[in-house]
Amino acid sequence: MKDKILIAYSIPQKGYTELGKYFDLIYPDKEFFSTEEIIDRIPDCVALLSIFNKEVPKQVIEAGKKLKIISNYGVGFNNIDIETACQKGIVVCNTPQAVCEPTAELCLALILSLSRGIAKCHYGLKTNPDFEWGVMKNLGTGLQGKTLGIVGMGKIGKSVAKKAEAFGMKAAYYNRNKIDDSPYRYLNFTDLLEQSDIISLNCPLTNETHHLIGARELELMKKSALLINTARGSVVNETELVKALKENKIAGAALDVFENEPQIHPDLLKMDNVVVVPHIGTASIDARIEMGKEASENILSYLIYGKEKNRVN
Repeated sequence: MKDKILIAYSIPQKGYTELGKYFDLIYPDKEFFSTEEIIDRIPDCVALLSIFNKEVPKQVIEAGKKLKIISNYGVGFNNIDIETACQKGIVVCNTPQAVCEPTAELCLALILSLSRGIAKCHYGLKTNPDFEWGVMKNLGTGLQGKTLGIVGMGKIGKSVAKKAEAFGMKAAYYNRNKIDDSPYRYLNFTDLLEQSDIISLNCPLTNETHHLIGARELELMKKSALLINTARGSVVNETELVKALKENKIAGAALDVFENEPQIHPDLLKMDNVVVVPHIGTASIDARIEMGKEASENILSYLIYGKEKNRVN
């Protein structure tokens, strides 16, 4: 009899076909299993393929009597009770490779949309028959020669920097540790905020990065600066961001993530210098399949070959 693996969400089956050769797979016939349904099924499973937007709380982990590994579908893993997993000796993994390029692509798309007013003009043309055209109307800002300040120079940050170069931008970065062989300029956090025309948040959510951008940091930024967040919503103090935008302390923001998803601060939805999208950083069919493959490879590597891959705890 094969060991069992629980797939928590209805992700593309093409991404985890390899798992089926070695294990019996339990997956939902609807969008996802509820926490109660997972608790009911997890005692017989050696692995859980979880998803970034659904919590894996203490109750789930403690119910997993045979559980050896949790492979999270996504790069973030703040949805998992890491402390309990560690106490139980359960390996926790993520999918950092598969999410890199699609997230970086979205980051550049948000930069372009915000800086050139694409979303604003799109909405205006579709909803307002009197929307104004003109040589000196709907003016945005170009990217050539602008400084892009990247907070978090991991795989995604590096991809964002490389893509930004194609638009003639100069990338600088702040990281917990300076990267010795990086081709990009390292700045301390304060200098990065003060000198950058665009700030891109590409760091994980940790105790140290929670509300990393608040009133003080927004005050340090240029009044013409743009803030881009494709990391995690709670990296930004949303209330302070709204206040800074209302007081014209920065020029605009483009956000893929929010503090209380799926709720969004209502004022952000009313501002024409704010672009919002519903956490779609990795939302391409290509990425969803690759994320499934990487999450599956984590499980196979550990359970079949005894090797840890993408372990985060």
